[in-house]
Amino acid sequence: MHSAPRALCPHVEWAVAGVLGTRVGLDWIRQPAAPGTWRSEFSWQGQAGIASKLASALRGWQLLRFEVTAEPSANAEGERYSCTPDLGIFHAVTGIHGDIMIPEDRLRAALVRSQRGETDLESDIAKLLGKPWDDELEPFRHAGEGAPVRWLHQVV
Repeated sequence: MHSAPRALCPHVEWAVAGVLGTRVGLDWIRQPAAPGTWRSEFSWQGQAGIASKLASALRGWQLLRFEVTAEPSANAEGERYSCTPDLGIFHAVTGIHGDIMIPEDRLRAALVRSQRGETDLESDIAKLLGKPWDDELEPFRHAGEGAPVRWLHQVV
């Protein structure tokens, strides 16, 4: 959860708990990128399809900024959901290395729209990759003061 007004924080916890079927208590800290809002991180494990249920449960509140990701498994592709108040929700399928995988029909449709002069191909592809959501969420992704830090080890 990148940003949520304080009044929505318990509702976010209830929504997540409802999807996961267990009590959830998130550690909330202030979000410096949007004064008056709070942020939290939560790792979970579950069956394929839980990410879409979490994103659906959270997207109804217009004031939330969040991302939900599911790692790929032997049974399912990975997924990424991003949501902002201005842009709404974005969904992408991700491969084993985290790359966004754009279906062929969506690329063909972007080409057709571009050839007809309806859209600009570069901006259409940027939308398919979620660039507008990344641009808006990037300032919120940086951990605020007191946020948990995850150290990643480089493998060479």
